[in-house]
Parts: sequence; C-alpha cells; structure tokens
Amino acid sequence: MTDLLVLGGSGRTGIHVLREAAARGHRVRALVRNLDSVQAPAGVELIQGTPADIDDLRKAAQGTEAVISVLNNARASDNPWARPVSPAAFMTTAARDTLTVMHEQDIRRIVLASTQGAGDDWAHLNPVAKALIKASNIKASFADHHGVDHVVRTSHADWTLARAVALTDKPSSGQVKAAERGTDKPAMRVNRADFASFLIDTVENDAWIRKAPLVWNSRE
Repeated sequence: MTDLLVLGGSGRTGIHVLREAAARGHRVRALVRNLDSVQAPAGVELIQGTPADIDDLRKAAQGTEAVISVLNNARASDNPWARPVSPAAFMTTAARDTLTVMHEQDIRRIVLASTQGAGDDWAHLNPVAKALIKASNIKASFADHHGVDHVVRTSHADWTLARAVALTDKPSSGQVKAAERGTDKPAMRVNRADFASFLIDTVENDAWIRKAPLVWNSRE
C-alpha cells in the first residue's frame, strides 16, 4: 500500500487512476480545483487547490510517498483547432513545482502521463502527424509536453514518463504493452482505463525508472 498524490484526478484519465488506485487499497489523495466536479471513489481524499500553485502542492503532498500526474494542457474540445484553455506552460510549470516540493518533502517517485512524440520521441512521428500538430492548436499541448520532458529528465527524482499512443474511452481490455522506442512496434491506441492501470503498476513495481516507454493496448 502506497500513499499516492494524484494530480489531474478530475480528468478523463485521472478519474480512472483514482478508481483503480483506491480499488487496489492505496491511500489516495487528489488535488482538484473544484471538489464538486469529481465523483471520487470512497477512500479518496480530495484537497481543494491547483497544481499551478506551489503552496497547494506542498499541502497536498504532505505525508505521501509517490506522485502520479495525469495533467493535460487542455483545449475547449477534442477538435485539433479548438482553442487552448490551459496556460501555455501549465504542465511544465506544474511539473517543475511538483519536483521542487518532492525534493523538499523527500518524495522520490513520480510517474507522469506523457504522449507519443514528446521530447526525443518527436523525431519518430510520421510527417503527416507532425504537419497536423504544427498546423493546429495541438501544438500548444506538444510544446508543453516537450517542456515537461526536459524538466523531468534534468531532475534527480525516480521518474517515469509514460508515453501514451492515441487515448480512447473504450472499456478496459486488460491487455497493455509498453516498450522503449525501437524495441517493439506499438499499436495505434490505448484506452484510458488500461493506461491508468499501467501508471499504477509502474509505481507498485518500481518499473521503468528514469525511462520513457510507449504504452499501448496489445493486439488481439
């Protein structure tokens, strides 16, 4: 059993992290802006605040042993051209402040939801995907993911950057694979419930430390 701090627990992937972590018996705390917006499972402690405020992070992190961050640089909808609604470097700033708080409170472990194409994985995206990202408002999210990648890699924490392929809302399949780029060919999609389970597995097993695996649903 681990005392977990979850950032982004009110999001579409984050709620799966809260449910699965609580179901496995972990003590879970989530930092959320609006307490009424989260249908948290029994046993999950909700702390009101924002990861954009380092003092809120300090309060939420007290007594925890590991952090799972599923923060996102959001747009008004899933449409690639929808307007961004998060500050330009929201995730990067939150990651930097979270790592500062972890150092202050002697917390070593952090697992962050990232994306295919972030950081040094950008070179492996196909030209069509790169063109869409550069032409649309997805570029704001990617710029932020690149920032998180840099901040995390230069830290002294025991980090994992879990790079999801395209996320879906399909039901959990229980079939998840992960590999570093170049060691296996990933499928195109991973559902949020299975991705959330992978994040928790990674904490429980001390797996993928200081690595950035791609994560996908294995083919049937």
